[in-house]
Amino acid sequence: MAETLSHQLLHRLRDAHKRRKLSWWERTYLPAIAQGLLITNRHFWQNLGLHIAHRVGLFRNIPASVTIQYPDQRRVTSPRLRTRHRLTKRADGTPRCVACMMCETVCPARCIYIVAGEHPDPNVEKVPKSFDIDLGKCVYCGYCVEACPEDAIRMDTQRHDIAAYSRDGMWIDIKELLNPGTRKFGDAPEKFVQLTPQEFTQLPATPPPPPPGTNIAPSI
Repeated sequence: MAETLSHQLLHRLRDAHKRRKLSWWERTYLPAIAQGLLITNRHFWQNLGLHIAHRVGLFRNIPASVTIQYPDQRRVTSPRLRTRHRLTKRADGTPRCVACMMCETVCPARCIYIVAGEHPDPNVEKVPKSFDIDLGKCVYCGYCVEACPEDAIRMDTQRHDIAAYSRDGMWIDIKELLNPGTRKFGDAPEKFVQLTPQEFTQLPATPPPPPPGTNIAPSI
């Protein structure tokens, strides 16, 4: 009985992969070619008409297809898009992270590296002396954000450029995570930079995120 069922399943799988036999007219591929030309022409004339209408001030609320000159010009993305990571800070400038290692543990790519230290405030359990992420390994799954019990890590910087001249250039340390955008493209990468709670307050201010749709030079 089991063999009969397995044979039936095998035949059903084979039948599922069988292609419908084409007719003589379909085997000439002329209908498929005509359909492709029709779709291409429809988009061409539609976009051309919209571009001409925009020139004279008409239908400006209907976008025509354009080519975005990335990275000189950035695309308008959804605010829910997972972009580069950042660490949130307390009012005194120290990171909200308590070095519980939840993000490092749950990360499927094993790209988060944390060294814990003592916080001078006895009400705070721990503080990360160093917090590094290897963006060359990161898969942007967002598990680190979901697992964090302190809302200490987010992926809302609207920075998604990780281009670098080497794999080490895709490494971001705790200074860049606390103040995204302070590291410039081509700067020498730093790994496992350790800071004291006093040094956290001396870091430069966080620059504003790049406005979408404008010309912005890459920051990393």
